[in-house]
Amino acid sequence: MSQFGLSQPVRRVEDTRFLTGTGGYVDDIAPEGARVAFFLRSPVAHARIAAIDVSAAREAEGVILVLTGADLDQTIQNDVAGARIPNRDGSMSARPVRPALATDVVRHVGECVACVIATDLASAKDAAELIDVDYDTLDAVTDGPEALTPAQPVLHAEAPGNLCYDWGIGDEGATDTALAGAAHQVELSLINNRVVANPMEPRAACATWAEDHLTMVFNGQGVWNLKSELATALSLPDSQVTVRIPDVGGGFGMKSFTYPEHFVLAEAARRLGGSVKWISERGEGFLSDAAGRDQTTRMIAGFDTDHRMVALKIETVANLGAYCSGFGVYIASDLAARVLTGVYDLQTAFFGVKGAFTNTCPVDAYRGAGRPEAQYQLERLMDKAARVMGVDPIELRRRNFIRPEQFPYSTLVGETYDVGDFNRVLDRALVEGDYAGFAARRAESLGNGRYRGLGLCYYIESILGDPSEAATIAISEDMVELHVGTQSNGQGHETVYAQFLHERTGIPFERIRIVQGDSDRIAKGGGTGGSRSVTTQGTAINGASDALIQKMRPLAEEELEVSGADLEWRDGAWHVAGTDRSVDLMRLADRARRTGRAELAAQHTRTEIPGRSYPNGCHMAEVEIDIETGETRCVRYCVVDDFGILMNPVLAEGQVHGGVAQGIGQAITEHVVFDEDGQLLSATFMDYAMPRADDVPWVAFHHEGTPSTANDIGMKGCGEAGTVGALAAVANAALDALWDQGVKQIDMPLTPQRVWSWLQSAKIAAE
Repeated sequence: MSQFGLSQPVRRVEDTRFLTGTGGYVDDIAPEGARVAFFLRSPVAHARIAAIDVSAAREAEGVILVLTGADLDQTIQNDVAGARIPNRDGSMSARPVRPALATDVVRHVGECVACVIATDLASAKDAAELIDVDYDTLDAVTDGPEALTPAQPVLHAEAPGNLCYDWGIGDEGATDTALAGAAHQVELSLINNRVVANPMEPRAACATWAEDHLTMVFNGQGVWNLKSELATALSLPDSQVTVRIPDVGGGFGMKSFTYPEHFVLAEAARRLGGSVKWISERGEGFLSDAAGRDQTTRMIAGFDTDHRMVALKIETVANLGAYCSGFGVYIASDLAARVLTGVYDLQTAFFGVKGAFTNTCPVDAYRGAGRPEAQYQLERLMDKAARVMGVDPIELRRRNFIRPEQFPYSTLVGETYDVGDFNRVLDRALVEGDYAGFAARRAESLGNGRYRGLGLCYYIESILGDPSEAATIAISEDMVELHVGTQSNGQGHETVYAQFLHERTGIPFERIRIVQGDSDRIAKGGGTGGSRSVTTQGTAINGASDALIQKMRPLAEEELEVSGADLEWRDGAWHVAGTDRSVDLMRLADRARRTGRAELAAQHTRTEIPGRSYPNGCHMAEVEIDIETGETRCVRYCVVDDFGILMNPVLAEGQVHGGVAQGIGQAITEHVVFDEDGQLLSATFMDYAMPRADDVPWVAFHHEGTPSTANDIGMKGCGEAGTVGALAAVANAALDALWDQGVKQIDMPLTPQRVWSWLQSAKIAAE
């Protein structure tokens, strides 16, 4: 087997340029002399704009252009797209206009009010301070459930009572009946705290208008949605819009949709006939990047006398923020529902979600997009059920697992789990995580003044996204270009796709170059999100490889002077059957060039795949809690995942490590906090506690793969799985540490002050 082939731990080829500072990010490749944009943002959470005076700013030194919402209304469709979903009654959810620059009302701190374009950033900032905005301040509401109560300020006339949608799935009547007849009922209410994505590279974009053509370069997760939306907003044919993505320093879902700044930059470039760039500052990111999570949930589960779950009812309020972001309405509803019942054999459930508008930044996809929220709810509930019913939490899970002989398994929401062996994965986790040695570790921690707990989460996720994807292989004299429709944000696509193409075609690994993120060079693609890349793009590459191999067959017949069954493809070359005579594709490509033939490229578009893939696995976390201070630290972590066939074990492990780190961050330290007026109190790294290296233990990663049958290559996505499992594992571990101290209810984040207060309250209650 080649050292660069499939499932080999090849080091990332892209790391050389990243680690040596030679990567090409938006700010690196912006045209010389590009004007600089700065956005004036609302300092209040809710207000009418009584007046705005930009005259002084327009006269300021270095200023080239100042735009307001009124200016945009004259020339573009001043509305950033947002999705809609059906309500329970069949009507459609509310989708209020979201202006790129506010016109009459601002609805969250940080909303764009005006844009100054100048020769340099300092001049733009100075001019922005000269803009006089008269705000008539209105009351604000920042909490989702509170926003749906009477007498709260209403953000949009289209959404009375701040209700964006009322969505549901499952049979509520049958669920209520089953719950009423259950031998045991277990209830639990949870808060899934709001977080900020905080990628290493903030959002950035550069728009250029030249010869009646718009080119937008931005650090996103796919080019085609923005291309379409820009063309619509600016009333341009698609042929006059090009969108490109260079190197991207992290996305985590937050960069997968369009933002107001994109449209303003495009119109500014058109008006000026040149280039305009904007690089977000970290403070802007806190105020304007789509946030993650922010849900409040109430659950009730029913179990029979054998402790098998017979019914589940979940009701959630999702805080959507001030507007419908690109995919925001789907996160807490449709996407979470895909894994509603997790890995458990349950056919009676109801899941209801209400989406609430609040005076906060919009909420959208964040690593896992709905699946971490759903699995957090379910696995926290399973843990509590075990404690309430006096059953070992591991045994309770085993008793409710979908059994191997039940696959393919159709869930009550229409998903079809194709394969799985949950007990085998769990058995491996108990060994690798040294479950048997936990009691001794707990005793040792107590001797050192710390409570220790162990938490388990057995997760499953549904790989999302459009199943259609394309791949093109083009061979030149020195290089082979592989054109793909997905977009790397740091996952290592340049390495794993080259590995896969090398494995399938025998083309030398070092001669393969990945081409991505260019709407002119790649006609169609789904971008990156929902861990779809490995399955959808891998399937397309597989098809393009087959097409190229067969396209080269006539050349191989000529070269080897055989045909039919005497010619066979194996080990990356065409062989004369039964001999050692062979010819590889690169040699055949040379022959094609010499003879003037066109067998140098192949393309494959896959519009569908047999089904979704379902990564699953067991996370086992251990935490220590300082008895005196409440400080909570995750001190031990083990993961056993089922990702099917791995493209590259090292990269898969890296994805799991990153996902777990983000999960630990949300569970213990990260928390967005607003005051009663809607001001963001956690708007810097001084106030928002990002996890540091010493907050995250070594994450022991192990793999027990069952190849997926839902795609040609047996793979399952792994990019978000770490976060999907981490939230509940850490929270369950903390509750395990605190349960015997009288603490029966906890919520993320597990900050020292909160944990200490829970302990004190339990002590007072026990006296």
